[in-house]
Amino acid sequence: QVQLMESGGGSVQAGGTLRLSCAASGLTYSSSYNYIGWFRQAPGKEREGVASIIIGGIHTDYADSVKGRFTISQDNAKNTVYLQMNSLKPEDTAMYYCAADTRGLGRFAANRLRPFAYNIWGQGTQVTVSS
Repeated sequence: QVQLMESGGGSVQAGGTLRLSCAASGLTYSSSYNYIGWFRQAPGKEREGVASIIIGGIHTDYADSVKGRFTISQDNAKNTVYLQMNSLKPEDTAMYYCAADTRGLGRFAANRLRPFAYNIWGQGTQVTVSS
């Protein structure tokens, strides 16, 4: 069964830290350009890309709003991708989702933070940052 399971969300004060985890199982990939991405969606707003990482590699992409504060990484042995979030701000409050691109659309750089490029999605984990 193909599955992505997020964990690690919670409530923190501004300036705090959280680490999100995305455990993947049952995924098969079509190319060497498959990515795992983290996305977020706040109430009344569109889903936006936060960070992505090429599966099995080191290439990463970040949204400008999180550069220098968030870090995406992976543990291939555990099939898990992490999102370390530091210096959190109230505007980071959202439901956070991880997603997998198993079709190789991430070979185009412009796609790597675009929701349409990802075909497998987790259920999400809530992050709330208070001021």
